[in-house]
Amino acid sequence: MNYFKKILVFAKPYRRHAVGNIFSNIFYALFGSLAFVSLIPMLKVLFDDKKEIVEAPAYTGIVNIGEYLEGQLNLFINEKIATDGEMNTLMLMIGLVISTFLLKNFFGYLAMYFITYLRNGVLKDLRNALYKKTVALPVSFYSEKRKGDTIARITSDVLEIQHSFLSILELIVREPLMILFTIIFMLAISVKLTLFVFIFIPVSGFIISRIGKNLKKKSDRVQKEQGFFLSILEETLGGLKIIKGFNAEHLFNNKFKNSTSRFYKYSNSLLNRQNLASPISEFLGIVVIAILLWFGGRMVLVEGTLEPAAFIAYMGLAYNILTPAKAISKASYGVKKGNAAAERVLEILETESTIQDKPDAVVKEGFNEEVRLENISFKYEDEYVLQDFSLTVPKGHTVALVGQSGSGKSTIANLITRFYDVNKGKIAIDGVDIKDMTQASLRKLLGLVTQDSILFNDTVAGNLRVAAEEASEEEIIEALKIANAWEFVKSLPEGIHTNIGDSGNKLSGGQKQRLSIARAVLKNPPIMILDEATSALDTESERLVQDALENMMKNRTSVVIAHRLSTIQNANTIVVLSKGKIVEQGKHQELLDQRGVYYSLVEMQSLT
Repeated sequence: MNYFKKILVFAKPYRRHAVGNIFSNIFYALFGSLAFVSLIPMLKVLFDDKKEIVEAPAYTGIVNIGEYLEGQLNLFINEKIATDGEMNTLMLMIGLVISTFLLKNFFGYLAMYFITYLRNGVLKDLRNALYKKTVALPVSFYSEKRKGDTIARITSDVLEIQHSFLSILELIVREPLMILFTIIFMLAISVKLTLFVFIFIPVSGFIISRIGKNLKKKSDRVQKEQGFFLSILEETLGGLKIIKGFNAEHLFNNKFKNSTSRFYKYSNSLLNRQNLASPISEFLGIVVIAILLWFGGRMVLVEGTLEPAAFIAYMGLAYNILTPAKAISKASYGVKKGNAAAERVLEILETESTIQDKPDAVVKEGFNEEVRLENISFKYEDEYVLQDFSLTVPKGHTVALVGQSGSGKSTIANLITRFYDVNKGKIAIDGVDIKDMTQASLRKLLGLVTQDSILFNDTVAGNLRVAAEEASEEEIIEALKIANAWEFVKSLPEGIHTNIGDSGNKLSGGQKQRLSIARAVLKNPPIMILDEATSALDTESERLVQDALENMMKNRTSVVIAHRLSTIQNANTIVVLSKGKIVEQGKHQELLDQRGVYYSLVEMQSLT
């Protein structure tokens, strides 16, 4: 129930709906029990099963409450028949039955009306909290987790919580109250018969609880497997060109089929165990009813201690206990399934981000002097990617980082943007350690253009407004012009309001990259980080993108990670990296004259 309590926190904003539900359920349970009791006077009139009473019975205590109420009822019926006749009295009793059933269903609807807002509200808030946490967690979290598993938690796991845990909110009040009121009326009709019935209820409860013992474990397996095949689907859609290009459809089909087969097996095991609850609880209930018929029938026919009309109503009440008892037994299975789902949801919600603002973090406004990396060391896992690395980027300078793959170039970009934290040393902007400033103010100073053009399924304007939400159309067009993108954007069917498809797939690679640059231009940050922004482009696209980059970098501080060395010849400083360390540093011509590592890299690219 610990998970249930944590989820219940999300119900706090909907307290008034919870109160309305409880209030309605109290009356639903009361009138649900009275509906069967109201049959007694009707049956008495119908079967002429009433005792002639001329004096009101005396109340002799709670023990004899049943006899007292029966006497009062017989007196009332006798008086009504004497004044209004048998048929009018029967119609009155039928009206009483209809009224109690009507009120029961009216309050039942009201209870569902209130719980609907509560359940859907909690569902909405849980998903919002999960999405917010998903965005807040560091990039490193998703290098260890499958994206499909996170999607499964936000979709199916949250739905499972709604169906299982939040259904309990109804059951906590309604079903126990229904049982309580029913037992009170059963005791009022016959204490002896009620005590006899309740000998068998603990036995039934024990059998039902044994069935649901391993339900949480089975449910957990189902949800994990669902996360796994959603991950395969997400990876398939992201890499469809590679799958088709290498004729690997059968490989991924088999991988997906194996996962869905396991899901099929686990789901069957879970649902078969869960579905066993209803028939077993119903069968056990009928067994109790059968024993009740034998014992109660003996009281009516042999002992004469119970009236037939009261016994028929009593049977209705006894059966009335079965429905809430079945609901409670199903809810206990729901709790076990909900526990597994809540555990997975809370795992994300309670994950502490490894990259957080300090309580006294400063808001850094503007950039005045330099970006300095002081003796930084960093490792993703066991081996250091950077060791004792130092670099200074003065304001207005362009510093290019070059080197073979795995030399640590992109890692530096990840550390400056604080997607990861350094293990040793520090990165400072104007002398302020980036760990001592808020992440929001740090990233406000930075613009980022990556090798992979990350665009969204939105319009051109929508993609650019990621950088500046309130930007006007004129500002967007100006940014597109600086990025050499306006020429192709203005020819699109709806200009800047044209949807560019999932990941911008309606555009070419060069067009996508120029939109990425336009987005960075629109943000207008003082420091720009370009992570191999032209490496995936053809020669013509590269020329256009390079012009756009040069436009953007004018009078701006830039850290350029370059794969194609032709793009960084005009940099103020070129830093050559090898295995996380600086091996050469200087201007393009100076490094060529040294005929060292940089010269060899240029030679390999035939760009002497």
